[in-house]
Formats: sequence, structure tokens, C-alpha cells
Amino acid sequence: MADSASLLFNPHTYDPEHFDPETRRLLRATVDWFEARGKRRLIEDYRSRAWLGDFLDFAAKEGLFATFLTPASAAGTDDQRWDTARIAALNEIFGFYGLDYWYAWQVTILGLGPVWQSDNAEARARAAELLSQGEVFAFGLSEKTHGADIYSTDMLLTPDGEGGFRASGSKYYIGNGNAAGLVSVFGRRTDVEGPDGYVFFAADSRDEAYRLVKNVVDSSKYVSEFRLADYPVAPADILHTGRAAFDAALNTVNVGKFNLCTASIGICEHAMYEAVTHASNRILYGRPVTAFPHVRRELTDAYVRLIGMKLFSDRAVDYFRSAGPDDRRYLLFNPMTKMKVTTEGEKVIDLMWDVIAAKGFEKDNYFAQAAVEIRGLPKLEGTVHVNLALILKFMRNHLLNPVDHPAVPTRLDAADDAFLFQQGPARGLGSVRFHDWRTAFDAYPEVPNVARFREQADALCTFVETAAPDEEQSRDLDLLLAVGQLFALVVHGQLILEQARLTGLDEELLDELFAVLVRDFSAHAVELHGKDSATEDQQNWALGAVRRPVVDAERSARIWERVEALSGAYEMGQ
Repeated sequence: MADSASLLFNPHTYDPEHFDPETRRLLRATVDWFEARGKRRLIEDYRSRAWLGDFLDFAAKEGLFATFLTPASAAGTDDQRWDTARIAALNEIFGFYGLDYWYAWQVTILGLGPVWQSDNAEARARAAELLSQGEVFAFGLSEKTHGADIYSTDMLLTPDGEGGFRASGSKYYIGNGNAAGLVSVFGRRTDVEGPDGYVFFAADSRDEAYRLVKNVVDSSKYVSEFRLADYPVAPADILHTGRAAFDAALNTVNVGKFNLCTASIGICEHAMYEAVTHASNRILYGRPVTAFPHVRRELTDAYVRLIGMKLFSDRAVDYFRSAGPDDRRYLLFNPMTKMKVTTEGEKVIDLMWDVIAAKGFEKDNYFAQAAVEIRGLPKLEGTVHVNLALILKFMRNHLLNPVDHPAVPTRLDAADDAFLFQQGPARGLGSVRFHDWRTAFDAYPEVPNVARFREQADALCTFVETAAPDEEQSRDLDLLLAVGQLFALVVHGQLILEQARLTGLDEELLDELFAVLVRDFSAHAVELHGKDSATEDQQNWALGAVRRPVVDAERSARIWERVEALSGAYEMGQ
């Protein structure tokens, strides 16, 4: 049985021995760099909104981004590949120390997406060389007026008569736009109407026709507004044209938004060490704060939710890495990591903050920035609502129409995830088929709260078959989002159970976790019951799906002992 500390990232004991030697070295070197800087410097740079120059110097010196973000097809060394498992590990580390560091890395990933999907060999070689020099990248998609509505882009490319263009227009909310060696910019031609006119091209932030306007956020993250004024776009700069440019935008977001879940996990882990340590040493009315039953419940709920986040995300990596033209299940699990895991992260922070109260505001703690930064992840790369609506496209096939798929193993092998840059047209989501979700639940019939949650999941299948929203209700996004939350819980539980089986997670911890999920399902069912447009059948179904978790005071007490053991298990040096 794993102890509580071994299930969480702890810099003092971290040794990613499941990776190859160079990956292991780079991950450990990154942890050591942050630990050597110390907590005081980490927090002060966050408070003063300092640009991340020293961090990027470290990453360049170690070849960190070049090693992790150069696919094998463009690699200059044997260690370079696009490996989602080790990318996820680095996301967690960056989140643990500060989302600003993760953000510079994340938008570099987004900026590289259109390049690695391109057939432009010259642009690909240029990107590989820039990475080897330690440069960062940017993704020039969203605009101030239209947001990420790429149908309406006002970045205009006028043909120059020599096979290239002159680009004019602005982009807004573009990370790394102040320093990117290459910015992948989405626009449209002035001489071609419709989707055939889309263009993705590479721009250089150092060019005199590239005008940096400002940082649009008050943060070390440089989230820029920039303008191109008659910017020269040579044929060698063109990454994609027509529908392929549109697909490259969506497929890049598919790759990039996966990173949000593990960043959220890292934030929660660091905050949990602080919160439990503080609560265990705080005396109130002559007793430790952790002697109060509500405190124990809140911290225990936070802990098991965090474990669930990790289990789901780790299993989702396997589906991402095993994806191919005939297995696109990752297209469901990907928005799940972005939407469900990140909102779970908010709940984890809120539960702990209720316990530590005013301590969560203090400037000398990591928790104060964690409480702010955790809010951003559900809102980046598409809102929760956008991703819930996307998830709903898979609901009927996932719940009711399973097919046989080969078993997906744990994927920690040192392989290149080439398919992520060969995803093809970004459509056909309704045709994606899944293996039977019930199999994961069938493996744990003896765990009381897994069995209780299974009742609710089966009830959701009945809902889809007998009381699903009709055509008119299908235009009521408010109602649909409530249904989406119920479906998301079933998928969340499924992958948690798959990963628990693969890792041998003890059933007592699993039981406590699923007690929380039973309560969550009941809460969302009650929410559906209260929707204005819910029919009488839907209201009756909703109340019928409410369940009480199986209570076991001795089990909960033993899980609490694991949480309490986190007190003093890690503290960042000054």
C-alpha cells in the first residue's frame, strides 16, 4: 500500500526512474534549479512580475525545451522526441513552482504546433534550430475583437506578386509575444473568400514590422498584444493554407490543452503541503485545528480529489500516446483533462483555503499565488463551457455503443508521439467509438462506493435512452451543460479505476475517493432537476439518481492519517 507522500510529487524524494537517463536528469535538474533559488526568490519574482529571463537561460543551457519539444522527425540528437509522458511530468513540476514558468513553456508548445504539422521543411528546420538556441515560441491565434473565433480573423494577407504576402492586423492575448523567436500567426488572404483563404505563417517578433503593444495582464507571464504592419511573409514562412490552416489551429489546441491538467496538479500539491502543515500546527481554542471534524473532512476531500486528478491524468496520457487514425478516444479524454481536472483543482484549493483561512493571503506563502493561478487553468484553451459542450458530442457512443478496442497499456516508453502532428481533419467527433466503460467498474464490485457510483452511471445510461434532451432542449446550453457534468463524472471515474488497477492503488483510498464522486453526481443531478426547461420525466430521473455515499468512519479515519502525515513532509527552502 502506497503511503500518502509517495502519491504526491515531493522535490526532496523525487526520482523519475521510470524514464530514460537523459529525461531523468533533466527533470531532476529542473527541480534542483528551483530548489536552489529558494522560496523567497520564487515568491518575490511572482510579486514583482519579473520576466523569466534567468529561468529561460537555465532551460537553454540544459537544452530542456529542445529535448522535450523537438519531435523525432526534426531531432538533432537521440534524446529529442515529443513524448507526452515526460511533457506531463514537466508540466507538474512547473505548476508546483509557479504557473508563470509553465506558461512560457505552454505557449511555446502552442507556437510549435502549426510548425510541426507543416510540410514546410525550411520552417521546421528553422524551428528546430531556434529551439536548440533556447528560444521560446508563440501562438498568434486570438484577437481582441473576436477572441478565438478564427472564422472572423482580421489578420489580412495581401499578395505581393512574388509568391508571398504583406500581413497587417493585430493579435491579442498572445503569450511570449515579447520574446518569441517564431510566432505562428493565423490570418486570411484578401484575394480568396471562405476557408480556402486561411493561412498560417511564421513571424519573427524581432522584425521591425512586428510591433509589440503591451502586456495585457499584470503578471510575469507576458501575454502580449502585437500588431503586424505590412509584415513581409515570404513563401518560406507559410506553414499552412486553406482548410489545413484551420485544422492546424484546432489540432494544436488539442495538443496544448492537455498540459493544463498536470499544471493544475502541481499547483495543488505544493499548496497541500503548506496547508496541511499549517493546519496541523495551528492551535485554536486549545486544540490543533486538525482536531475539528469539519477540518478533517475538508482536507481529506481535498487529498482524495487530488489523487483522483493524478490517476485520471496519468491514464489519459496512455490514450493520447496510443492514438491513431483508428483510435481517436483521446478526443474525449483530452477536453476532460482540460475541463474536469482543472475544475477539480479549484475545488482542492478552495477546500484547503476554507481550513487555513487568512493564512492563504499571506505574502510569504506559495498558497497565495496558488489560489490565484488555479483559477486560470479552467479558463485557458477554451472555457469549461466550451469543453463541456465538446464532451457531450461523445456521450451517446461512449455510454451506449461500445466496440472492441485493443487494451491500451501504460505508456512510459521512450517513443515519439508522431500522430499528434498528423491528426488530420478536425471533424467527425460523433463517429468516435469507445471501449466498454463498464469494464473498469466491473473490476471493483466489492468497493462500496464504486458500486454506489456505478448505480448512478447506469442511471445516466437510462436517462440518455429514455429522457435525453429533445430537439428544442438541445438548443438550451444551460440544460445541456448540467447533463455534461454528469457524463464527465462517469468518464472521470472510469479512467481513475483503470489507472488504479494498473498501479495497484489500495481499495480503501479508492472507496474514500468514490464517496466524493457519489456526492458530486448527486449534486449535479439536483442541479439538473432545478433547470427551467427540465421536463417532468427529467426531474423525476434526477431525483431518482441521488445517492448517499456508503459511510465508513474507520476507513475515513485511516485516510485522514495519511493526510495528516503530509504535515512537514515538504517545505521549500528559503
